[in-house]
Amino acid sequence: MYAIVRAGGRQEKVATGDVFELDRVSGEPGSTVELPAVLLVDGSNVTSDAATLAKVKVTAEVVAHTKGPKIHILHYKNKSGHRVRGGHRAKLTQVKITGISAGAATGK
Repeated sequence: MYAIVRAGGRQEKVATGDVFELDRVSGEPGSTVELPAVLLVDGSNVTSDAATLAKVKVTAEVVAHTKGPKIHILHYKNKSGHRVRGGHRAKLTQVKITGISAGAATGK
């Protein structure tokens, strides 16, 4: 069984035991986070009904808070001497999927 969940403005395919990174969420390592499901696949049953997916619970455990790769930014304007260097590192959270409970999810 796997689910597509909404995490950090993106959608991720997750199964029990998967570890992945999403945008920083509040919570200390070891705490539990619940992610909203967009789609649930259980063998040949595919559930995409919003009312049924409201009953689905995808729980994850916060493993660690990390940072993404450094992105270098350079603003440059020709013939004016204008140069500005900057950068960005995204703040991320590693989570491990601990369970997908389908509740009464039966799909079409």
